[in-house]
Amino acid sequence: MWVKFWLSFSAALGWGVFSYQLAQRWIADLSILIGPVGAHAAIFGIAILPGFMNAFMVSSLLLDRRPRLACADETELPPITILIAAYNEESSISDTLHSISMQQYPGPMRVVAINDGSTDRTAELLDQAAGDYPWLDVIHMPQNSGKSAALNTGFGTVTSDLVITIDGDSYLYRDALANLVRRMQEDPESTAAVAGAVLVRNSRKNLVTRVQEWDYFHGIAAVKRIQSLYQGTLVAQGAFSIYRAEALRQVGGWQDVVGEDIVLTWALLEAGYRVGYSENACLFTNAPETWRQFVRQRQRWSRGLIEAFKSHWRLLFKARFSTMFIWWNALFPYLDVIYSLVFVPGLILALFGYYYVAGPMTLIVLPLAMLVNFIMYQIQNGMFREQGLKVRRNIFGFTFYALLYSVILQPACVIGYLKEVILRTKNWGTK
Repeated sequence: MWVKFWLSFSAALGWGVFSYQLAQRWIADLSILIGPVGAHAAIFGIAILPGFMNAFMVSSLLLDRRPRLACADETELPPITILIAAYNEESSISDTLHSISMQQYPGPMRVVAINDGSTDRTAELLDQAAGDYPWLDVIHMPQNSGKSAALNTGFGTVTSDLVITIDGDSYLYRDALANLVRRMQEDPESTAAVAGAVLVRNSRKNLVTRVQEWDYFHGIAAVKRIQSLYQGTLVAQGAFSIYRAEALRQVGGWQDVVGEDIVLTWALLEAGYRVGYSENACLFTNAPETWRQFVRQRQRWSRGLIEAFKSHWRLLFKARFSTMFIWWNALFPYLDVIYSLVFVPGLILALFGYYYVAGPMTLIVLPLAMLVNFIMYQIQNGMFREQGLKVRRNIFGFTFYALLYSVILQPACVIGYLKEVILRTKNWGTK
């Protein structure tokens, strides 16, 4: 692992030095307008650091060799408890439970659905389902208390060593539970959690969901794959992840925060545990269907990142390979602010012939960005074929994702950072 890390780091550093040298004229021209400090801050945020990150991702993806599951043919697996925190999920909770019933998990399984004070028919549907599925237990919270409280309530009833969380609007693909458990079994003993592969279920709904299909398929999957290569996946997402119950108890379960999953994951990392990723444990979830919902979701994710740093800033100084990704996350607010306040206005200026910010040198990042997308597509497509899945044709969604997605995403993240600094309200919001 350390050989792969330093090879990738060296390649990324070489690319960073090369691109910095190429950008000298660009920096000099911009310095006339905003001074050398401002010019360096802008160019590093727009091109140099993103180029370094892309180069590291390309190198790591090329060196990554995912271990095969040695116990794939075993018939018996350990007991598991699945927690489903549900709030107003009447349109999807029945499908979620049906997908669990179709898994035919080869071991004892218990599902605990926690109705967190829903005001629709979620409670009624869960009670009906409990009569159909002997493995289902239902807990009704007297009032809406938030996702963390619901999960902790369900966790209080857990007796198994392994706990899985699933969102109430998700659908498990075949063998997803077994693949996730087997990955946990075969990862090092220090592994406290393993994130599953979350994909978009409603990708044919409209442009918003079509674009997110590529974000989940390319961006999020690539990052988790690389982070797990260096034994430090930074988010075991609540939508679909497995945990060791003992480790959860050690860190106090889920905290009452906006980003409960990232804060929990960082607590496990700070406690010295490893967090992995199972790319063949697939779950399909409903992505936000309007730009307003999408912006709210990403603001919540951004708030979660700031919350994680507030509680677990010591990870910045922990001696392990994954610490580099913690530092990357520390740079995200800076990169998002530069993109939103410098690059986007620079694009507008470029339309009128002023190429101080967005111009020919901006193309430094594009070759590596396209290479990352190509490599990730090939890797993910191979995983899809192994699972009997097919990448659906979505050219328009990909074009929007590649060219315009960041124009919406990164300003939304900036607003999320500001909200976490200014506001203190905590609620379910959107996923």
